[in-house]
Amino acid sequence: MAKVRLTLSCWDYDRTRALQDGRVEVEGVDLTYLPLRVEETFWRMLRYGEFDVAEMSTGSFLMSRDKGAPRLIGIPVFPSKTFRHSCIYINTDSGIKKPADMAGKRVGVPEYQITMATWARGILQHEYGVLPEKMKWFTGGEETPGRQDKVQHKLPPNIDIQAIPGDKTLSGMLERGEIDAMISAHMPSPFVRRHPKVQRLIPNFREVEADYFKRTKIFPIMHTIVIREEFYEQHPWIAQSLFKAFNESKRICQEAMYEFSALKYMMAWSIDEMEKEREALGPDPWAYGLEANRHILETLVQYTHEQGLISKKLDVDSLFAKSTLEEFKI
Repeated sequence: MAKVRLTLSCWDYDRTRALQDGRVEVEGVDLTYLPLRVEETFWRMLRYGEFDVAEMSTGSFLMSRDKGAPRLIGIPVFPSKTFRHSCIYINTDSGIKKPADMAGKRVGVPEYQITMATWARGILQHEYGVLPEKMKWFTGGEETPGRQDKVQHKLPPNIDIQAIPGDKTLSGMLERGEIDAMISAHMPSPFVRRHPKVQRLIPNFREVEADYFKRTKIFPIMHTIVIREEFYEQHPWIAQSLFKAFNESKRICQEAMYEFSALKYMMAWSIDEMEKEREALGPDPWAYGLEANRHILETLVQYTHEQGLISKKLDVDSLFAKSTLEEFKI
């Protein structure tokens, strides 16, 4: 019987590379893997539904499930997780010395609804007492003018938000002091250049993030994998086939990382770094599956609802294909 042709757009992660290069096959599937940048994947999937399966901003996925469009169903695979204390940058002339000083400040964010920003705002609110409505929000391109939100939202009236001029960028405005702070998944170009006035809000972020994980057990989920519901309804078995394949690809990656005969990466103390991370985060902080990530997803749902991006708290079980929420046993 002919295999089902499937196009998957997902970035070039080490944990998905065995899928990309064909070492891992998806059962019953003739796979085309497009290793596109996440911003391009999200835009093309959310606007035009171009792919059968795609990596997706979890925040945008929650909004699509809340609105019922675009029609997407998830599998509990989370290729991107990142702590977000490190992604808040400030202009040193802003008077911001600590997180609580963010109240009343002008804060840039590329798109208000993106998962990175939702986590950062949740952390500012729940860890430092600064609610989103206490800041003035500016949206637009980080390094390229003209960026717009991929998902339309209707925010609460107490959120002060505006788009920046079409010929400006957030990085440039931060450098010039036209905004006081910027929340960004990418290092702003003036920070990369080591401009003296652009610094991280939390310079000791590794220590702070390790303490955050110790207290909360949250390693924030950024992205998940989604299937177009129309495609899933035609081939419901594909959800489990994909879930198994992503898990196998991750297993191969983890196994290779601990082959100590030679340094695989250009980091002299990479083995020591891996051991320190394992001690701090446990044996598998990248675990897939709903149960291992339930409390993280429920926290993200809470933050997304609190910030007015979804109308109700979604049941996390309803987000994913049912067949991926349990395992067969012999």
